[in-house]
Amino acid sequence: MKKINFKYRKLCMVTAVIAATLSLSAFIPNQEKPKEEKFSNLKVLPKNTTPDQLKAVMHDFNASLGVKCGFCHAPSKDDPKKMDFASDENKHKNVARDMMKMTAKINKKYFHKNNKEGEIKAISCKTCHNGQKHPEMKIASL
Repeated sequence: MKKINFKYRKLCMVTAVIAATLSLSAFIPNQEKPKEEKFSNLKVLPKNTTPDQLKAVMHDFNASLGVKCGFCHAPSKDDPKKMDFASDENKHKNVARDMMKMTAKINKKYFHKNNKEGEIKAISCKTCHNGQKHPEMKIASL
């Protein structure tokens, strides 16, 4: 009788441990590594640009030109309330690409050396646009 009771207790304990383990495993968050987002149609920015880097560039455009996403990005054909970020249908997107190349060339040619205190270190969209969609040329009167 004691032998049966011991086997029964042992079986109950093993079953309880397994049940507890399975129950607790339901509350452990999924440990899958999140997929790295890959962007399509990056023509000026590096192909390995991270989501945070891309977001920073887009926020810089927003601040420098005073525009929202729809200024350069076309609406989605499936849902016009959403943007089709990969599309090249909006002409401003290619203008922005050309401007990015232009500022990179200027910075590489003129601002790559050690600068003296008080000198311009580089130019950016903000240098000319100053929060406006289109840069305004003002010639100082002499």
